[in-house]
Order: sequence, then structure tokens, then C-alpha cells
Amino acid sequence: MHPLEQHMAYSSRRSFLQNSSVGLGATALASLLNADGLAASGDAQRTGGVVQPLHFPQKAKRVIFLCMAGGPSHLETFDYKPKLAEMDGQPMPAEFTAGQPIAQLQGQTLRCQGPLIGFNKHGESGQEISDFLPHTAKLADDLCIIRSMRTDQINHDPAHTVMNTGTSISGRPSMGSWINYGLGSESADLPGFVVLTSEGGRNPQPISSRQWHSGFLPSRMQGVEFRSNGDPVHYVNNPAGVTDTRQRDVVETINALNRVRNETVDNPEIATRIGQYELAFRMQASVPELMDLSGETQSTLDMYGTQGADGSYAANCLLARRLAERGVRFIHLYHRGWDHHGDLVSYMKTCCGLTDKPTAALLTDLKQRGMLDDTLIIWGGEFGRTPMFQGKGKNPGRDHHIRGFSMWMAGGGIQGGVTHGATDELGYNATDNVVHVNDLHATMLHQLGIDHKRLTYRFQGRDFRLTDIHGQVVREILA
Repeated sequence: MHPLEQHMAYSSRRSFLQNSSVGLGATALASLLNADGLAASGDAQRTGGVVQPLHFPQKAKRVIFLCMAGGPSHLETFDYKPKLAEMDGQPMPAEFTAGQPIAQLQGQTLRCQGPLIGFNKHGESGQEISDFLPHTAKLADDLCIIRSMRTDQINHDPAHTVMNTGTSISGRPSMGSWINYGLGSESADLPGFVVLTSEGGRNPQPISSRQWHSGFLPSRMQGVEFRSNGDPVHYVNNPAGVTDTRQRDVVETINALNRVRNETVDNPEIATRIGQYELAFRMQASVPELMDLSGETQSTLDMYGTQGADGSYAANCLLARRLAERGVRFIHLYHRGWDHHGDLVSYMKTCCGLTDKPTAALLTDLKQRGMLDDTLIIWGGEFGRTPMFQGKGKNPGRDHHIRGFSMWMAGGGIQGGVTHGATDELGYNATDNVVHVNDLHATMLHQLGIDHKRLTYRFQGRDFRLTDIHGQVVREILA
């Protein structure tokens, strides 16, 4: 037996890492994607993903998904309803709600709740946007507002699962994982799929890491969460007494052991593991540099409304731009706090105060740097809010709502200054040009150069895809 093989027989890689005081966590390593690694399925090229060549001309190279977790009210953001204002306090007509799923208002007397904020027309396009969003409103001509969204699940976690994976069945790959599987990563020093979270507002609902999991795709396709406190990624810094040179020696030794083993078993997962160790080593330099905002100009920091990587949504928007610059393929920001069952006006002021300016800054910054054209921005929550009153006294709120809500898209070959689809006169049902979450995914993949029906993965005898058996590209909004 070769000496290195003999060593592996008596010492597991786990114990080798522990005995060497290596500053790399197994949890982080298991989720990292090396742009030069081989896919575990064996069908990806050494660089890029499995979609080679692309199915369509690529309009977007990357996606930044701005998730307003909790479900922002479309009736106080992008969908003004004068008729609902007229009917404020009156019984909700039964023909709208009969037989429809309702969350916390089930079995209660349903009364109309008019808009709780003013709306105005903005830009040359004249798009109607609420006064809660003054900074976003200035960019009306860059936005494609979709007012006819629909989803399937009326509670938070399953609704996030639909938005992230295309189905309410847990365990399927997230959209960021599908995109990295299809296209690969452009970054040699960072994961291809990064998640950033912030909170502020009412009842910040927890977001399970399952929402950015790779499911049955190779594990390195899953998202890597960068945390706001301590090390952005666990064990990214060396422990005391371990120099970069020693760390490099350890990584090379581990990879040598893996290569010897791979010569015997020819397991593509081992080749992947070698790439993961290499990427993790490079991340020990790239992640601290990414999170260090001292090189940003004061005017840029002021535009976003942050002075450092402090875990705020503002800082995360700036980090999203920096991640995009460094080739990260899918960047997912969650801001938790939009679950406004009561005191909606107060909490909308909080949430919009924390997110409106940074969101506008991100679009402006990308546009100034010539990156908005090939970066697709998507804004929205897992669902909307009811046209019916919820709460007590003078502090009204709104319940969960899935039959019609609003999102917007910008950049990445999407038309700006347009409104697509509509809800009925009370904002209850999407009626015109209905866009299901599966249609949103199909359109997103199309702009990335991927036919959503052809990006599949065989698992347990079936070819799965992000849009499952549904989804149509919303061609009317394409530039």
C-alpha cells in the first residue's frame, strides 16, 4: 500500500483537520463551489455550468433578488385602488372571497380597508408608486412593476419555499442553486450563490437555511450565508498561531491525500472536495477584503446610508454590488419585518425607511457603473396583503394574501417604465396578464440565457426543473 493510502487508512480527514488546527469549518466547506471544480454529476465542464452553449442570447449575467420577507402590502406600495378607498369600512363583497384561502381572518367579518398612504405618478412613464417609497419612485422609469403576481401558499415558510424553489414541497433545489448548476460561477474566490439577511419592522419571521439549499443538486451549489456578526463565514479566519503558509501546506497535503484516493476510486465527489478546499483557502483572503468597505467613497456610503458592513439592509445592498462586481452569480438579500397584521402604517414607515433608500442606491450605483444592463434585480415578498381590515381600533393591518400582489424587476434586459398586469378594482384577484411564481422563474432563467424546460436534473427516476411542470416566459416585459 502507498504510504499516503496507509495514512488515510488510520487517520480520517476529520481527525487530520482537528489535529492540525486548521481554521476551515466543515459546514462552510460542504457548501462552497469552486469555479474550476468538476460537477458531482459528471456532466458539467471544468468552467461554467451544464448549459453550454447557452440556449438564448444572454441578457443578464447575474441576479440580485431583494426579498422583503413577511409580505409587503401591494396596496401601500405599487397597486393603488380608488374603489377600495371608496369602500373603506364597508363589508367585503362575498363574491371576491367565497371559497378562497384566508389566513388569520378566516371566519371573521370581512371589511374593506382602503389605502393607508397616498400614491403619485412618477417619471416619464407615470408609474403610480406610494409615498412610502420616495427613493424608489425616482427610478420609476427603470422599473417593470408586475401587479398581477400569484403564488400557491398562504403561510410564510411554505410561501418562501414556493418563491425559492418553484414548489411547496420541501427539499427541492433553490433558484440560486439551479442558476449556478446551469451557468457556473464567474468568481474564483467566492461562492457562486451568497445570502445576506437583515431585519427591522414587525415580527421578523425566521428564514430557514433550507430556503437556499441545493436539494438534490450537488451540495456545493447551495447558497452560503454571510453573517453580520463575527466572521462572515464560520472559520474564515485562521486560529491563533496558524500562518497563511502553514494553512497552505495543510490544504495541499489534504488535497494530495484526496488525489491518491481518487486514483483508486475515481469518485467525482473527491475531485469536488479538492476544489472546495482550494476555494475555502482563497476565501480566507477574499471574504475579509469583500467585507471591508473602507475603500468605498464617502459619497457612496452616504448614498446607501451605511458606514460599514454592520448587518443592515443598507450595508447588504452595498455588499451585493461588491459581490456582483466579483462575479457572484446569485445574490439573495432577505429583509425580515414585513408581516404587518396590525399597525401597518407605523411598520411600513420602519421597513421602507430601512430599505427604500438602499434599494434605490443599489440600482443607481449599478447603473452608474454600467452593470445594470447585465444584472437582473428582482424586488418583492413571498405574497401580498389582503384588501380587508385586520387589527384593532385605529391601527389597522392586513392579512396574508396570495391571489394578487406586486413585485418589480429591473435591468438584465427587462423593460423599464412599464406596468404589467392588474388586479381587480379591490386589489384581491390578479385578473390581467397573471404572472405565477413559476412564470417569474421562467423569465429570470430566460434572461440568463437558459430555457427553463431544458435545465433539468434526473433524480429518483424523474427529470426535475425549477419550474416543475409549469411556467411561461413573460415576453411582454422583455426589452
